[in-house]
Amino acid sequence: MADDKAPSYEQAREELTEVVRRLETGGLTLEQSIELWERGEKLAAVCEEWLQGARVKLAAAMARRSEPTSGHADDAPF
Repeated sequence: MADDKAPSYEQAREELTEVVRRLETGGLTLEQSIELWERGEKLAAVCEEWLQGARVKLAAAMARRSEPTSGHADDAPF
């Protein structure tokens, strides 16, 4: 990414959509196409990282939910 802060999932997905649209439209030089492709690969990796993090959090929440509770209200996952 251009700055030190990674974009949110939504920002990365939106920009990736625009990159794909521009590549599909054509009319770019080979160099421009390669630059866009590389940017798209980076954005796809960001999206995948966000999704993997969400999968891990969901799996942890589901695991906590299926554990037997000790009867305390503090044990409720939500």
